[in-house]
Amino acid sequence: MRVLSYERYCAEIVTQTDLLRSRIDDADLTVAVPTCPGWNLGQLLRHLGGGHRWVEEIVRTRATQPPSDEHFRDLSGYTDEDPAVLGPWLTKGAVQLADTLRAAGPDAQMWTPVPGQTAEFFARRFAHETLIHGADATLALGGDFTVDREVALDAFDEWMELGSLPEMFEYHPEIRELLGPGRTLHFHATDTPPEASAEWLIDLTGDTIVWRRAHEKAAVAVRGRLADLLLLVYRRLPAHSEAFEIFGDAQLLDFWLERVGFG
Repeated sequence: MRVLSYERYCAEIVTQTDLLRSRIDDADLTVAVPTCPGWNLGQLLRHLGGGHRWVEEIVRTRATQPPSDEHFRDLSGYTDEDPAVLGPWLTKGAVQLADTLRAAGPDAQMWTPVPGQTAEFFARRFAHETLIHGADATLALGGDFTVDREVALDAFDEWMELGSLPEMFEYHPEIRELLGPGRTLHFHATDTPPEASAEWLIDLTGDTIVWRRAHEKAAVAVRGRLADLLLLVYRRLPAHSEAFEIFGDAQLLDFWLERVGFG
């Protein structure tokens, strides 16, 4: 399901980067990022900016194989960053990526890490990658994470789509342990109007993971703000916090959260 247009994905890469940059202008970039253990804030931003540049190269060259990503995986050299240097660098990479994606168009063919093989995959993925790492930075600095409703809905749908791909069983064999009779989960956003359809059902009772937007009974149900639910599935916010109401089999929720993830 796509809530946002291709152009909106391109725009959000820049918008979310600008929001992130506004939060770090006077920040101490040596602050630890609890949601990305082992990284400080400067390293997180180098990782994100490196990712922007990595994807920009893939899209620009229509790469058929992934280029090296070591430059944004090994962050040991970025422990003491300067916001005055890092901020403009981060923005430049986001703008370059958005411009390259627009020039390519959504149907341009290239390598992607999962089935799809088009620029649209990277536009959507990095709109939400930028959003979530913006959340990491916000939480590290003690701020409140907020997000546009449509962006959050699309990010949640994308997480569900990627997390339920059959290929995930190959990348993360432990996910197979989730499948079993009676195992269903329901997530319900409490701060959205009915027409937003901000409810998701995950069905683990078959041979594959199946999801849908639906208001249905499940073995365990979680209610909370849309932004908080998004952070929950990304494992940025603990389930057993005051942000959520949990009904039913809380152990199933914990079991699921221990094993989910597509990154």
